[in-house]
Amino acid sequence: MTEHKSIIFFIDRCLECNSVIEAFRNAGITIEVHKDHFPNDAQDVDWLPEVGRRGWVILTKDSKISKNPIERNAVARAGIKMFTLNSANLSGEKMIAIFLNAIVKIQNFAFSHPAPFIAKVTSQGKIEMVYSSQKLQKELR
Repeated sequence: MTEHKSIIFFIDRCLECNSVIEAFRNAGITIEVHKDHFPNDAQDVDWLPEVGRRGWVILTKDSKISKNPIERNAVARAGIKMFTLNSANLSGEKMIAIFLNAIVKIQNFAFSHPAPFIAKVTSQGKIEMVYSSQKLQKELR
């Protein structure tokens, strides 16, 4: 595997339970957690710019962000790299397993694709582009 600058992953509030946080940290993955930086009721369009400014890569199960044009535009403007789970109806243990099993693929994908983008992680650990940088930038015009 090619040596890359390390990635800091931002765990969205919909994923932030103690078991998820602990599993990522125990796996040696550098994470920042929503509750440590933003109010619980912060709107996505309010925290997305700050996460983008800090260069954090978002992990979430909130696929609604990719379906909402206002939130998609916030992702594009902030230059965010975002990975969403393909299915939000999974147990915490299953979500942890999917993300941890796919973490090397997620890191490689993040390094090989320009920001902004929204990609999904399937339950089989496959990474699929949902909105490429080109597509998101085109929507801003």
